Amino acid sequence: MSLRVGVIGTGMIGQDHIRRLTKVLSGVTVTGVTDIDPERAASAAPEGCQVFETPQALITSETVDAVVICSWGPAHEEQLLACIHAGKPVFCEKPLVTSSESALRVMDAEVAFGRRLVQVGFMRRFDADYRRLKAVIDGGTLGLPLMYKSVHRNASVPVGLYTSDMPLNDTLVHDADISRWLLSDEIAGVEVRLPRRSRQGGDLRDPHIVLLHMAGGAIVDVEISVNVSYGYDIRGEASCEKGIAALPNRPATVISDAHGIRQAIPEDWRERFIEAYDQEFREWIVAAGQGTATGPSTWDGYAATLVADAALRAVDSGNRETITMRDKPALYAQPVSQAA
Repeated sequence: MSLRVGVIGTGMIGQDHIRRLTKVLSGVTVTGVTDIDPERAASAAPEGCQVFETPQALITSETVDAVVICSWGPAHEEQLLACIHAGKPVFCEKPLVTSSESALRVMDAEVAFGRRLVQVGFMRRFDADYRRLKAVIDGGTLGLPLMYKSVHRNASVPVGLYTSDMPLNDTLVHDADISRWLLSDEIAGVEVRLPRRSRQGGDLRDPHIVLLHMAGGAIVDVEISVNVSYGYDIRGEASCEKGIAALPNRPATVISDAHGIRQAIPEDWRERFIEAYDQEFREWIVAAGQGTATGPSTWDGYAATLVADAALRAVDSGNRETITMRDKPALYAQPVSQAA
């Protein structure tokens, strides 16, 4: 039986997920959509799909088995709580929520329900290159990981829509989550350093250097640059006791001709992570069809939110800001190293 999915939010990422669910993947049907802009929702709706006036109407509909949330961050808490109350599996694009207090309310609701329902859209965990890198680290042949370098570069960001806080409260969450997952550890402290400001970003504060201090002693060095002009450049390198393990550049094809040796660079996140997005939804569809969720959890979304909050504090203080997490509920007791 096909999983009937409702999509909340039909902007760029929502439309891309609708395309994925209707034209790429099997075992799923988009039966409902809703958006703050009714005309945009109607335009994005596949043939035969119902356009709902509100997220609540979509979530409670008997024609929707599971929900995909692609709305703006401040709306996530209310929508997640409604999905949990309805007992419906929900895939939520990052950020899970916009404050640690909101994350705790969602977590408490899910724990009270007694079964995992929420998966967070940290798609890097489903990327084949990152999975191979994790297999090398976990295999132990290189010894303990001592440092990890994470690079996150965008060609450009929308002027006026991307604020100076967004590299830390929006972009950083991906680097924080993948670092926790790769190193099988939690983040205990955050430092932020601001190099000379790029002239390409106008008034935007860019770039950022973020140091994530892992509880086990490893340090993660994150570079966030959002106006590099040349493309979407994602890199990762683990320095271990006995060697180095690094992600390959993508796409991997190297051209040699009269102009030299060169390699193409993805234009944006959709090109670089298209296969990872497909795979995370394949795995989510299977789990949601069984009435549950796997992959990045509410706990992982909570951890990422704490890191973003600490990074924003560190910009103001210039100091290392400590992260204090609540005790992990048994519902999320699976180690970070084993979560997909």
